[in-house]
Amino acid sequence: MSDADAIDLALLVFRCGVGAVMLAHGINHIWGGGKIEGTAGWFGSMGMRPPLVQAWLASLTEIAGGALLVLGLLTPFGGAAVVGTMFVAFVINHRGNGFFIFRPGEGWEYVMTLGLTGMMLGAIGPGSWSLDDALDIRDDLIGWTGLAISVGAGIGGAVLLLATCWRPPAPSGD
Repeated sequence: MSDADAIDLALLVFRCGVGAVMLAHGINHIWGGGKIEGTAGWFGSMGMRPPLVQAWLASLTEIAGGALLVLGLLTPFGGAAVVGTMFVAFVINHRGNGFFIFRPGEGWEYVMTLGLTGMMLGAIGPGSWSLDDALDIRDDLIGWTGLAISVGAGIGGAVLLLATCWRPPAPSGD
């Protein structure tokens, strides 16, 4: 195996791992624990309006983004799904809880790490062992273009969603 094969293998394993995490999150929001209704209740408690629509939007974005990463198809858009959902999670749930995930309320280290992986995969691309390469579109989607898509669509979509659909609950008087 060549060095290029080692890089392609590492990218395949990495993007499939990140994609699987996103797929698991989206699937769990729909069918795990409290199912989509429980997810909607949780989202509503954090100020996302309308909560059922937001629960479906987040879940389907995680599933679609995860699938795109696993397949190595339109990889910057899969990266944008990761960046966007993790940015929203950071803003509405994790930012006030400190850095470490094990802190009460869950800190932001996990969502930051996933968000950075989405950005990185958007810029570097999926490697040669991907549908992007098989369809001969990989070279058009890496570098600055991929970075702009993953960060611009991810953060831009998240900011638009937050501006239009997030109404933070009033702080409790505890």
